Amino acid sequence: MDEYIRTPQQPLGSGFGHGSTAAEVLAGVDLHGKTAIVTGGYSGLGLETVRALVGTGAHVVVPARRVDHARAVLHGMGLREPVVEVAPLDLGDQQSVSDFATWYLHSGRRLDILINNAAIMASPEMRVGPGWEAQFATNHLGHFTLANLLWPALASDGGARVVSLSSTGHKITGIHFDDLGLDDGYEKWRAYGQAKTANALFAVELDRLGAAHGVRAFAVHPGGIMTELQRHLSHEEMVAAGWMDEAGNLREGFKTPPQGAATSCWAATSRLLEGKGGVYCEDCDIAAPTDPDSPLARFMGVDPHAVDPASAHRLWEVSATMTGVNAFAG
Repeated sequence: MDEYIRTPQQPLGSGFGHGSTAAEVLAGVDLHGKTAIVTGGYSGLGLETVRALVGTGAHVVVPARRVDHARAVLHGMGLREPVVEVAPLDLGDQQSVSDFATWYLHSGRRLDILINNAAIMASPEMRVGPGWEAQFATNHLGHFTLANLLWPALASDGGARVVSLSSTGHKITGIHFDDLGLDDGYEKWRAYGQAKTANALFAVELDRLGAAHGVRAFAVHPGGIMTELQRHLSHEEMVAAGWMDEAGNLREGFKTPPQGAATSCWAATSRLLEGKGGVYCEDCDIAAPTDPDSPLARFMGVDPHAVDPASAHRLWEVSATMTGVNAFAG
């Protein structure tokens, strides 16, 4: 392959938009014979993503911390074995991530689509593993290790795609390389913002490393959607943030779960993205850079720090040191 060329961070004119659903962007897509893994695939956006991919003929593996609960939810939606598999995985536990990856690799299957969808948001301060801040450890480091350990399956046949769910939370802050654990003072939104920036930068560096093997990576902002992700937020906080009124009515611009799953499905399958990668996507297209003078700057576009190649490379190296995992070492 020629020397890696970054894909421009500019919209393509996909024909889809804010209101498009996962079913609409997947219309005419045939994924029979393909295998996808969707973390968090038993609630909210993840569940809608799984349902949409299954509708195209894909076989979907759903890693879950609560296996019985996940299986019951999926079965309730008519998503049963052998079309959908559930296997144990706790993203906050590096050994659990390793066990899942070992199980999958031992199955001898390739992996065509990996959607890193699971996340926690604005949680009270929690520490996992060797004392890592939980939002960074779960949202970023767990998925970092998962993708690296699954690399043989991703690279086995070329053409695989990895989708990393970020959000406009990346606009809160960049990476605090001198204090990743926020030991100088924990603040839940600062922690979430750092984790979402990390999700975007992960896609930038994985795409650079994986492109020569035919593996491309994309970051995705799904949009504002009311799901279990908000479980750590009170009604009062969401009203104060302008997400809903006192009666619980969502503000204009929020998406339904099928709409929220659309950009992940588009990034995972769109032919418009063939030969492209390392970009941040929103509303079923590559996002434009943030216009700092726009009144919608907080809600649209991608900030420079979330797609900066130097920061992406630095984060990758730091993450590899923290986890002891790097599929591209040496």
